[in-house]
Amino acid sequence: MALHDNPSRLAPSVIELHGVGKVFRTADHTDRAVLEGVNLTLREGEIVAMLGKSGSGKSTLLRIMAGLVGADRGEVRFRGQKLVGTAEGIAMVFQSFALFPWLTVQQNVELGLEAQGVPKAERARRAEAAIDMIGLSGFNSALPRELSGGMRQRVGIARALVTQPDLLLMDEAFSALDVLTGETLRDEMLDLWESGRANIKSILIVSHNIEEAVMMADRIVILSSDPGRVRAEVRVPFARPRNRDSAQVRALIDEVYTLMTSPAALGPRVPAMAAAQQIGYRLPEADIGQMEAILDLLHESPFFGRADLPHLADEAGLTDDELLPACEAMQLLGLATIERGDITSTALGRSYYETEPSERKVVFGKQLLSHVALAAHIRRELEESEDGEVGEETVLREMQAFLKPEEAQRVLTIAIDWGRYGEVYGYSFNSGVFKLPDVEEAGATGKV
Repeated sequence: MALHDNPSRLAPSVIELHGVGKVFRTADHTDRAVLEGVNLTLREGEIVAMLGKSGSGKSTLLRIMAGLVGADRGEVRFRGQKLVGTAEGIAMVFQSFALFPWLTVQQNVELGLEAQGVPKAERARRAEAAIDMIGLSGFNSALPRELSGGMRQRVGIARALVTQPDLLLMDEAFSALDVLTGETLRDEMLDLWESGRANIKSILIVSHNIEEAVMMADRIVILSSDPGRVRAEVRVPFARPRNRDSAQVRALIDEVYTLMTSPAALGPRVPAMAAAQQIGYRLPEADIGQMEAILDLLHESPFFGRADLPHLADEAGLTDDELLPACEAMQLLGLATIERGDITSTALGRSYYETEPSERKVVFGKQLLSHVALAAHIRRELEESEDGEVGEETVLREMQAFLKPEEAQRVLTIAIDWGRYGEVYGYSFNSGVFKLPDVEEAGATGKV
């Protein structure tokens, strides 16, 4: 059996992480850990998938492994040597394609070789071979704007493969593509891997897609959040190609869903909700309309209040990246509970489902103030202010004692949407000012 089919624990290591940690300095000059005590080894002949919710530090960890960002604690060793900066044997594929728009396909693919000092004729030969291998023969002279999203990602993959790396890092490489294109490209990558034509020794895939991880990987690593740590590893014992509809594969998908939605992965849950009682809690990226649609679906046939999450995802036509944050938000607000990969409506969830749409806002607002500290904090600040107004920048400064500025802005944007829907407070996008609902200027916020 080929090494790719049965990666051995005794195979040579490609990259090793020992006690890796990363911190950031908050606005009040305290250090907060993004990653802490991460131990991970990737060996020759294995594909490893990494899963984790927002705040688990997946992308930061990937950039540390690529040598793009340094670790603040611990050590990274590539091929037995301490990794300092980038290494020629490591290549990365980005979600955003990261192509230079003014360069042709051929020129984009040659970039890595040029940086390594490969002679021009050799660069051209190897780039052409990589372009052909990834299915873009004939597009060498095209510019990125002339290509579809799937073709642009092929260029990104060819640019990584042309350097013949020992380690290929893929950061959400298929998530920006439509489902069919993503699946096609994923299958073609697996064909290249199994054939050995790409000459890669190991692949690490960062993903939000649980099924993708099970279908591709030999091992799945799950990170917990705040700070990110390796909290579970799951071996995938099935030969490729895998049948996603087989009982064994579906059972493993269920197992990974269970690990991804367990308290250790998602932090403290209802009823305690200790984490959400901090204004720096990372609110899930959940759209209210989507939450309500999922809750409605949960109460209808064939679920009647309780559903297996993979089954619910299929019925709702949602990706894991859409479903899991919405379900986390429903649990956060006391509308549902999640346990062992199943979601169950609470009594309040049933009442919410049966309530008229116009009255749902009242329930939503009440739960928001009870369970989300940031919303309660904004409302309290408004009530205590002389003019019933609070500037967005004031709230952001307070949040940055817990979160990086960009993450604080993301969380506050969610809190704005949720608070306006629940009529807990108003917000003017023109002035960046929160207001109590009863003093909200007509037309300034445009109530939902």
